[in-house]
Amino acid sequence: MIISASRRTDIPALYHRWFMNRIHAGFLLSRNPYNARQIKRVSLLAEDIDAVIFWTRNAGPIIKHLPELDALNYNYYFQYTLTAYPKILERHLPNPYTAVKTFIKLSDLIGKERVIWRYDPILLSTVTPVNEHKRLFSKIAQMLAGKTKKVVISFADIYQKTERNLNALNGLEYFDILAEKEALQELCLFMANTAAHYGMQISTCAEEISLEKYGVYKGKCIDEQVLNKLFDLQLSAAKDTNQRLQCGCIKSIDIGQYNTCSHGCVYCYAVDSAERVKSNQLKHDPDSPFLLGGIDDVDQKLLLKPIIQQSLF
Repeated sequence: MIISASRRTDIPALYHRWFMNRIHAGFLLSRNPYNARQIKRVSLLAEDIDAVIFWTRNAGPIIKHLPELDALNYNYYFQYTLTAYPKILERHLPNPYTAVKTFIKLSDLIGKERVIWRYDPILLSTVTPVNEHKRLFSKIAQMLAGKTKKVVISFADIYQKTERNLNALNGLEYFDILAEKEALQELCLFMANTAAHYGMQISTCAEEISLEKYGVYKGKCIDEQVLNKLFDLQLSAAKDTNQRLQCGCIKSIDIGQYNTCSHGCVYCYAVDSAERVKSNQLKHDPDSPFLLGGIDDVDQKLLLKPIIQQSLF
């Protein structure tokens, strides 16, 4: 079993205490995001987990817990996003230099093979034109040279809620880079050459378009080849059918919840509004088996140990 922590929110930065409490308890409870009355129990016992994939924009808070995870024999690696966009787009993230220092600290602690840099999503806008992306990507790549072996890119998907949040920014114009073929080619060629120069493999995440002619290949964020090599596993390459069609990731259980990340990235697909995040965070109890809310409506059998492992949704 692979635990994804989490595509839906930044558990390492914001909910690390809750995560470690659940590790100590050996399980968590999760509600189906489309049917809150459907509750599943997920084992977090080390013997039941092949690996944990952490997704984060700030690993600083969880770093102090990693020695304990190591001592308990948990396998894990990080998908670590660094973009350094202007504050108008990323309101509550660490200073870019601080973020890079934390990435490097993490890499030095657990190894460059286990920290994958994500430069995503790529949003083409009046404050992030092609030349600004080139400048940012090159600067970050130079600073991370020797500290990671992989970089993942993807392009912003403008969902209805994303469009609403972006349109609320006065004076901001944004564009679909996939419709700007010259800009797409220029940027991909630059990124591929830059990544190679600094010793990194570059790939896309969940993109339908083929960019191989520019030196950018399709990738998997939760990748059985990486996991098998890092941790001497024998995981199947079967695709996770719960993810988007273009996603190549293998099956995992995501333990996060939408509308709980307070980083303030305006383009985020996992957040409807800052107000909803604030409201949800009031429901968070680090001692609860749920990321949000209590156990008033929970069948007591789900709280007992031991219990037969159940698949999630």
